[in-house]
Amino acid sequence: MDDCIFCKIIKGEIPCHKVYEDDQVLAFLDISPVSKGHTLVIPKEHTDNLMTMSAEQINQVFQVAQKVAQKLDEALKPDGFNLGMNNKPAAGQVVFHAHVHVMPRSKDDGLELWHQHYNYQENEVEELVKKLINQA
Repeated sequence: MDDCIFCKIIKGEIPCHKVYEDDQVLAFLDISPVSKGHTLVIPKEHTDNLMTMSAEQINQVFQVAQKVAQKLDEALKPDGFNLGMNNKPAAGQVVFHAHVHVMPRSKDDGLELWHQHYNYQENEVEELVKKLINQA
């Protein structure tokens, strides 16, 4: 896509700090990191989000995410990691090229996730499970 910033990075039109690259996947440091080492892992072939990724792209991207996490673990010795993938605007996706965030974490970094919890109504769980099973 001509106007996709990640496609421009892949083409070399916009610079990035690459930490991994192969024929199918590129990984580079996030320009607005939530932690030191925060890395984005993207498929080189444009696709919008998780729902449009092929099984092969998902496999490749998550294999690279694991490699990146291992490299970050060796280099930074974090206490843990979060993997994140925002899909569609309501979930915080702002670049519409599928990408996975690998975020090194420390116990005292102050980054908080999941501030709220959803409370299911009576029978709602059972109805949802039925819908999900029937969709599979």
